[in-house]
Amino acid sequence: MRIGEIAALVGVTPRAVRHYHQLGLLPEPVRRANGYRSYTVRDAVLLARIRRLTELGLGLDEVRDVLADDGGRELVEVLEELDDDLRRQEAVLHERRSRLAGLLAQARAGRLTAEGPVSPALAELFHDMAQASAGLPESPMAAKDREMLTLLETVAPAGAERERLMGAMRAMAEAPGAAARAHDVYVRLDALADASVSDPRVAEAAGALADLLPPEVVSGLGDDGGVPGDSALADVFFADFSPAQEAVIRLALRLVRERAGAG
Repeated sequence: MRIGEIAALVGVTPRAVRHYHQLGLLPEPVRRANGYRSYTVRDAVLLARIRRLTELGLGLDEVRDVLADDGGRELVEVLEELDDDLRRQEAVLHERRSRLAGLLAQARAGRLTAEGPVSPALAELFHDMAQASAGLPESPMAAKDREMLTLLETVAPAGAERERLMGAMRAMAEAPGAAARAHDVYVRLDALADASVSDPRVAEAAGALADLLPPEVVSGLGDDGGVPGDSALADVFFADFSPAQEAVIRLALRLVRERAGAG
């Protein structure tokens, strides 16, 4: 048989056969006088075994180990390792499908925002915020706020700290008049996009923002507005704001902490 014939017989490509030769998985056959390879049934049996092993998920290095072991003991060990790997992959796939099911439910209910995918808790918060602000003009600062909440949820330590922060954010959003007050703060911040840090509106906006932020939310943030101890997040956080907007946020955080300490 020539290379095209053995490849067609086993169900692989001639290129794969040549690759197996290069890796030493399939010995080079004798060549005819015209220089063409001449394959035998024995070569076809070996090539078929290589194909079966790769279809099981073995890498070519593992296939080489199996073929090099005459007693077949290596095959048992490799197949057991493969079985363990497949079991782990099944667990990962199950977890991913569970997350996907949640995202599909959010999407079908119209709750998957542009910032998604996010956790069900944050998706529900975004949905409630959108309903509360329905009919109000969309604010660039409001979009930034949602983006930063998404980032903060991602980088915040999982567990009780993240749950506490999300709970505080929900309590803030559910407070009476919170949507109108939040919109007012967004409008103030939008107006300061090109303003100087010495603009008197900075202090006014900081006061309005401080009135909106509960101490429980601020206590979960570092001094720079990010996750405690994470200066990189603070850099990312403030990089998207103008100097005046940054001044508003820093001043508001300080005001909330001062009020909490005085209380």
